[in-house]
Amino acid sequence: MSDDHTTQAFGIYGSRLSSLNPTPTLDAVAKEGMIFNNCFVTNSICTPSRATIITGQYSQTNGVIDLEGSIKTEHQYLPIEMKKLGYQTALVGKWHLEYQPNFDYYNIFTEHHQQGSYFDPNLTETGMKYAKYGTPEYEGKKYEGHSSDVITDITLDWLKNKRDKNKPFFLMHQFKAPHDDFEYAPRYKDYLKDVEIPEPSSLYDNENNGSIATRGKNNSLINEIGSSVSKRNSIRNMGMRIWSDEYIKRNNPDFDITQVEGLSDKAYTHKTYQEYLKRYLRCVKGIDDNVAKLIAYLKKENLYDNTIIVYTGDQGFMLGEHDYIDKRWMYDESMRMPFFVRYPETIKKGSYTDAIINNTDFAPTLIDLAGGKAPAKMQGNSFKHILETGKEPENWQQATYYRYWMHMAHKHANPAHFGIRTKEYKLIFFYGKYWVDTKDPNAKWNKNSWGNKFTMDTPVAWEFYDLTKDPKEMNNIYNNPEYKETIANLKTQLKAKRKEINEEDGAKYPHIQKVIDEHWDD
Repeated sequence: MSDDHTTQAFGIYGSRLSSLNPTPTLDAVAKEGMIFNNCFVTNSICTPSRATIITGQYSQTNGVIDLEGSIKTEHQYLPIEMKKLGYQTALVGKWHLEYQPNFDYYNIFTEHHQQGSYFDPNLTETGMKYAKYGTPEYEGKKYEGHSSDVITDITLDWLKNKRDKNKPFFLMHQFKAPHDDFEYAPRYKDYLKDVEIPEPSSLYDNENNGSIATRGKNNSLINEIGSSVSKRNSIRNMGMRIWSDEYIKRNNPDFDITQVEGLSDKAYTHKTYQEYLKRYLRCVKGIDDNVAKLIAYLKKENLYDNTIIVYTGDQGFMLGEHDYIDKRWMYDESMRMPFFVRYPETIKKGSYTDAIINNTDFAPTLIDLAGGKAPAKMQGNSFKHILETGKEPENWQQATYYRYWMHMAHKHANPAHFGIRTKEYKLIFFYGKYWVDTKDPNAKWNKNSWGNKFTMDTPVAWEFYDLTKDPKEMNNIYNNPEYKETIANLKTQLKAKRKEINEEDGAKYPHIQKVIDEHWDD
């Protein structure tokens, strides 16, 4: 698993970037198995997504709705179930769930809330004293080199020297890359250097995407909502980081800052986008090359065809689409996860599926593939049948639920929202409030949370996209009378889904429920 490796940055997903051939190794593995076109995250932010993957549960059920959440050791159901099935379990790289991992072996990043550093990272290994990050007892060992290389060496060492070769293994290898600030290994400095990276047209013209919830009335909030590539967002845009003295010194010491001085806004956006994408794709290249090392080992040991290989990211990522950066949004580039599985014994080479799956389904499926049965407390469903037959089982889910809770956080400033996505349509409700009622004088929340505007309520609005006609979500047609029945049906589905998966607001978040009740029929 990588961090923020979005489907646009692969060859197999046919995006505008596929002509650059950014992932030859990963593409080759994917084409030998099954590729999922409709895999979605339920909450596009690192900690909640990882919590969902490790528990098989949605955010309200597992208790992790934002980056400050954590999963207790005894609630890490996926590795617990794999151990019961006789698998030796291992975890290497990014963890981000705070509590001690419930794996037989782990070696995880310690710095930056277990996010890790790109260079010379500090990691904590099984056997070292384990304490919550930020405490003086937190141990760890510094490794030299780029994080993608470091964790691959650790994984290879475990495979070669530390595992019990008489047991089957369940290994989670989790890259930090290509998370911002996109610090790539120096050997990739010239990769894509003279290449013009294709740009999305919506970087310059967002047409009728969004609503007053994302733009404000008469565009009054476009400089505050949604971090941008361009200078549009005056609070956080990509140029502020990429062209800053600190960033240049650390990542690109040869860069001449005069290249971006005095440029028109459009030229500045173009220059920033090109630099942003090259840095991002250089990190992706580091992942692809390191995966090649892991595969070479499996082949050498005659394990390649006898190992179920799964690749995914923890969510999608905006690469300039709609002039957005980062993730968090329910728009497809942020919500869609890369996902493919190779296992020639039961999965047909060159398979594709449009079946809808989400990250609650990963754990039940992995347990099923290992010969077990997911515990009832997992809310996801096993898609083993889809992997083996290419067909959706009877009554398979035809929609997926999404919710982003971290209202106006981290200067990315995304309004809180939830919604439903089917194969044909997407309906989003922006309710525009933080999950704590900040208007309550007795309310307590983390007021030191970096770059937040939790107290700022944003406009309430619905958005609706016909994905068959408008796959890039450029035209919000919520008010088009032709779709009145479709939207009413989606609202019925959305209400039922929220009830079914324990994602309602009435009991715990009455200030949000009030907004829902007032605007449901807008």
